[in-house]
Parts: sequence; C-alpha cells; structure tokens
Amino acid sequence: MKRCVRSAPREWVDNAVRLIDADTQRSADTHLLRFPLPAEWSVQLYLKDESTHITGSLKHRLARSLFLYAICNGWVREGTTVVEASSGSTAVSEAYFAKLLGLDFVAVMPAKTSPEKIALIEAQGGRCHLVQNPSEMYTEAARLAAESGGHYMDQFTNAERATDWRGNNNIAESIFEQLRLESHPIPEWIVVGAGTGGTSATIGRYIRYRRHETRLAVVDPENSAFYGGYELADVGYRTGLPSRIEGIGRPRVEPSFIGQVVDAMIEVPDAASVAAARHASLALGKRVGGSTGTNLWGAFALIADMLAEGRTGSVVTLLCDGGDRYAGTYFNDEWVAGQGLSLDEPTAVIEEFIATGTWSG
Repeated sequence: MKRCVRSAPREWVDNAVRLIDADTQRSADTHLLRFPLPAEWSVQLYLKDESTHITGSLKHRLARSLFLYAICNGWVREGTTVVEASSGSTAVSEAYFAKLLGLDFVAVMPAKTSPEKIALIEAQGGRCHLVQNPSEMYTEAARLAAESGGHYMDQFTNAERATDWRGNNNIAESIFEQLRLESHPIPEWIVVGAGTGGTSATIGRYIRYRRHETRLAVVDPENSAFYGGYELADVGYRTGLPSRIEGIGRPRVEPSFIGQVVDAMIEVPDAASVAAARHASLALGKRVGGSTGTNLWGAFALIADMLAEGRTGSVVTLLCDGGDRYAGTYFNDEWVAGQGLSLDEPTAVIEEFIATGTWSG
C-alpha cells in the first residue's frame, strides 16, 4: 500500500484567517450616504462610502477577499512573499493585510508612479518595485513571485473568483440590507466602474441570484478597453492606453470583467469625471476621488432618463475613495489644464441637471 501525504500543519493558516476575520469584526459596515437631489423628483441617489475602510478605499474589500482566497487555497503560507501588480489602492490595501499577517509584500508599478502613492504603500510596510514599461507589470510581478518562492496575487484574474457573490456580507448584500427601510429598497440601477471587474461581477451575479429587478450599469473612462470590449463582445479588446481616472479603466479587458452580467455601459469623458468629483465634494462636504465622479456622471444620466419617463425609484453608486489623495491632480487647476481638460462644459451639464432634471451630457 502506498500513501502520499502532503498536508502541512494548519496552525498558521487558522491564525491568519482568524486575524483577517477579527480585523473585519473591528470595522463597522461602510455608510450609505444620501446625495442631495430635489425632493419633488421622488428619486433617491445613494453612495456607498468605501472611503471609510481603514485603508481608505473600495479595494480594502478586494484585498481581504484575495488574501482569504490565497490562504485557503494553500498558495499563501507562513513566510510567503506576496507580490501584486498595482500602483494604487489595491497595493495599499494588500500591504496592510500582509503586514497584519507578518508577510513581506512587493508592489510592482510603473516608474512614473507618484511619490505620494509610493509613500502610502510603504507606510503599510510594503516595498515598491518599479518598471519602465507599464505593460511589463504583470510579467514582472509573476517573475518576482517565482524567483522568491512567493505568490503573485494577480488581482486582475482573481478578483471575480475571490469574492463570495452569493452573500457573506459582500458589497452587494450590504447595499440591499442598508436599503431595506428606504422608500425604494430595490434600486432601479446600481452604477459602478471597472478596474479589475470584480465589483461589477459580484454585484451583477448577486442581483440575478436574489432575483432583483435592479439593473447594473458600468461606467468607463477615456482610454479604457472595457466599453469597447462590451460593445463589440470582444474579451480580447485592447486600447493599450492608461486611464487618467485612478482605480478604474484598463488598457485591456481584464479576465475578471464579466460583461454578461452588465445591463448597460456608459462611456464617460475624463473632464466629466473630474467635474463631477468636484461637484460631489461640495455637495457632500467631503472630497471624493475621480472614480466617484465617473460613477456620479453615469448615475445622473440614468436618473434624468427616469425623470423623463416619469418614474420614481432609487439609484446606488459607490464613493470609491477620498479626494485628499488627489489634491495634486483632480483638484489642482494647473494639473487639469496641463492634461488639456476643460471643466466648463461638464460643469454646466451637471448644474443644468440639478436645476431641471434634464441631461445634455
């Protein structure tokens, strides 16, 4: 009789999962904010404020799910070096969880990444590995992981796999639970952007699983491949161009983007994203990032359609992260002008919408 036993002691795994669960228990759910719209419209707009996570963004949920997925699959163990291709919020959040578990973390990012972003990752104990060509991030991250005997987290592939879309307090379940006592507890639309595609996949699947009539709209910034890939039903679609709206938009359709669960896509100009972020920051009394502006531009357009059709109801979108991270970009007039953007026209569109409920965007 032959036996092959590979099971390893699970004390570290048990403790790692406990530490992540304990971290979750210490954090209350993120708030669902009401955006001020005229009461006579009988349409409510809500923003799920993901900036209140301890690492400051929606990516905190993704990083938590990715770590649990990797640990429970046996890919991350005691002493494993975790590597990710990211220069943004995902890297900040993954660095946080790596530090929580006593693991080394390396973020592979373009050499032109701002010092402010690098500082955020390093503040969480992460190390930044710079590459000259952004398109090399994926292969370089995989190489570093293999070289160190570590694990490449690969958010762009695993985002839609790592989250339990049926429930387990995912973002979709949380939204519907928080709406339960509202005037319109089943929203007409949920509006999100796509970076990995994991959030839209989770929400779209959950809506179908719970048999809600809610529709899912995905907004996409300039240069991103998701809109073109959706329009042409081409999962291999590429633009090869970077997005100016951090956290969303990709030069290729990422593996985690599941277009079949998306009911509509809206292409949003970058100037509109910035103008909407500035408008929302004043309306809410707190700065929001550019991706939140992208979300709101799409939500405003859909609400205008509802009003034109004489329908009432609710719309939900995400406040992805705070705007203080972007003081030198989206809230800096010199940066905006240097990008060749004018906010005059999109600002006028927003002001007309708030005043009349009509949309000319």
